Amino acid sequence: MKARATGPRVYLAGPDVFFPDSKQIFQSLLAHCERLGMVGLVPSDGGISEGFVGTDDELAQRIYDGNVALMQEADGVIANLMSFRGVEPDSGTAFEVGFAAALQKPVVTYGVPEGTYASRVAAVIPTTPGSDGNLRETQSGVLVEGLGQRMNLMLTRSTVMAPTAEAALAMLRDMLKGSSDEDDKAV
Repeated sequence: MKARATGPRVYLAGPDVFFPDSKQIFQSLLAHCERLGMVGLVPSDGGISEGFVGTDDELAQRIYDGNVALMQEADGVIANLMSFRGVEPDSGTAFEVGFAAALQKPVVTYGVPEGTYASRVAAVIPTTPGSDGNLRETQSGVLVEGLGQRMNLMLTRSTVMAPTAEAALAMLRDMLKGSSDEDDKAV
């Protein structure tokens, strides 16, 4: 029987599960976790075996329950917040970031494009400065969040950003090491 790996447990959030090369992406992330003395937790398919017979709703619930359980047992999260199907990150990944933040787990993100969110929106949607000085979608008048943030402020204020997945893992390792050092001092 193989011994269970030890070290901080890191949930690997992101839209990577949808990519044709997802297996290779996760193998690389898991290898990097291991090099850093951490255990990577790959998003779950809910433990569904090939030939699963059930409804789409049952499958969706199993996947949701499996990933929530993994995030609950994780010590921290890295999240790929690349633009996915537009200028926003994957909505499932955004949920995972929020869930981890609610659990008070550290989250380090990567894949965030350079520049501000407002500049990325303005590159794909016609925008106009409003009379209030804020950038607005020209057609609808909807406010484009500014504040000079690289993403929506709820994501930028609840996470730390790194340039790459490897850098995110190293930052998270250091954050987790720092919190365990503080725990040791409190004893």
